[in-house]
Amino acid sequence: MRITLLNQFYEPDIAPTAVLAASLARHLAREGHTVTVVASRGGYQPVAVTGTTGDITAPPSSAPPVDVRRLWTPRFGKARLLGRLLDYLAYYLLAAWTLLRLPRQDVVISLTTPPFIVAAALLHRLLHRGSRVVLWNMDCYPEAPERAGMIREGGLPSRLLRAFNGTLIRSVDQIVCLDGAMRQLLQANYGRTETLPIEIIPNWEPLALFPGSQVPDRSQRDPSRPLVVLYQGNAGVGHEFETVLACAERLRDLPVIFRFVGGGQWWPWLQQQQGRPELPGWEVRPYVPKNETPALLAEADVALITLRETSQGVMSPSKLHSNLAAGLPVLSIGPVGSNIDEAIARFGCGVSLRNGDVDGTEQFLRGLIAAPERRGELGQRARQAFEQAYCDQQTLPAFSRLIARLASVPASHTLPMMASR
Repeated sequence: MRITLLNQFYEPDIAPTAVLAASLARHLAREGHTVTVVASRGGYQPVAVTGTTGDITAPPSSAPPVDVRRLWTPRFGKARLLGRLLDYLAYYLLAAWTLLRLPRQDVVISLTTPPFIVAAALLHRLLHRGSRVVLWNMDCYPEAPERAGMIREGGLPSRLLRAFNGTLIRSVDQIVCLDGAMRQLLQANYGRTETLPIEIIPNWEPLALFPGSQVPDRSQRDPSRPLVVLYQGNAGVGHEFETVLACAERLRDLPVIFRFVGGGQWWPWLQQQQGRPELPGWEVRPYVPKNETPALLAEADVALITLRETSQGVMSPSKLHSNLAAGLPVLSIGPVGSNIDEAIARFGCGVSLRNGDVDGTEQFLRGLIAAPERRGELGQRARQAFEQAYCDQQTLPAFSRLIARLASVPASHTLPMMASR
């Protein structure tokens, strides 16, 4: 089959969607499909990604090649809203033109970076009626900017964007979302009079990047070594850090380090806290390359993941999967029903607390400081969760089954519903 993936970012960029899109593209190529990726030359940060339109890339594993079409964008990055919008606009126009010129694709899989880019996939289907369109819904728009206070819910921009998004969602052949909360949001907002074809496939990390033999036994570490609490990845408006800040101030006399590695809108605020006398263990560092992530995670003892209540169903933090892969106990601060909350409830690999629960956060970390064996127990459960539900060996076959099901149904027929994971 001929399959195209549509996303603004692609490896070697460090954006989570770039890494996931590349993982899926290589998997589909290994299965014998002809795979094209339509991405930009820009990246998650304001730097150029090497490569030009029409590059044929093959990973070191000698997997079959993937045709990567890298489109020009201004490469302003995420630092300023205007620059991001200009990057989006260039990618919208050039991606639509590229999809219109491609030969008929059997399946076009569109992510949600930038928002509503699935419209370009639908334009391709308009020319090639036999094509199928899959919306791989990583984020929800306009719900995300609404809940971040960027646009007013119910205002004219909100109503127009919801109407446009509803038209797109009801036009695709299949929706893939990341957790139950996201499925409920999409169904409630856009499928009130019909059942949307939604399947849940969580994000993942490659098993080969995190071999079980390299996961440390944290219960055997030097008891005098500080407990390292790691937040790794993007810290955007959908996350919350006031709770952990208050907890860090309470624990300032204990051997604990709060380490933040990444970037995002919260980053200046996080950096401002560094060096305060009441926060001796507060560390803030920039992003690291993907191949350095395992070593970074191996040095940690606890994974911190946060989510604001207003982000429930709108976004699904992908850092969960690398944390589980590294066998890290998870400290989740956020709402009930998120993908993190679901993983902790299912596997018992950490604690799920609500925003503002400073007492619960302090109690959990004090317990891990006092009882290293508890770190080892929770870490084993985290690794078990990764291997059973959140590694590529579990999730990529779900995409293969979905694509096979799409191919088995004539274009003039409605797709049968598949039970969600």
